Amino acid sequence: MKTTKEYAVIIEKAANNYAAYCPDVPGCIATGKTVEEVQKNFQEALEFDFEGLRIDGEAIPEPTTLVGHVAVAA
Repeated sequence: MKTTKEYAVIIEKAANNYAAYCPDVPGCIATGKTVEEVQKNFQEALEFDFEGLRIDGEAIPEPTTLVGHVAVAA
C-alpha cells in the first residue's frame, strides 16, 4: 500500500518559465510556464522518480526539509 507524504518544493522564477526542485529528492526537477504548470509537472516527476526507485528496490526518500518564511524590513 502506498502512503502519501508531503515534500517541500522550491519554485524559482526564470527568465521565461518556472523551475522546481525538492531538496529531499536530489536530481528530480521540473519546469513549466506557470506556477500551476510547474507544480503539476513536478508532482508527475516525483511520481515517476519514486516508481523507478520502487522498481529498483530502493527506498523512497523521507521528506525532511522544513519551509518557513522570515519577515524583515526592506
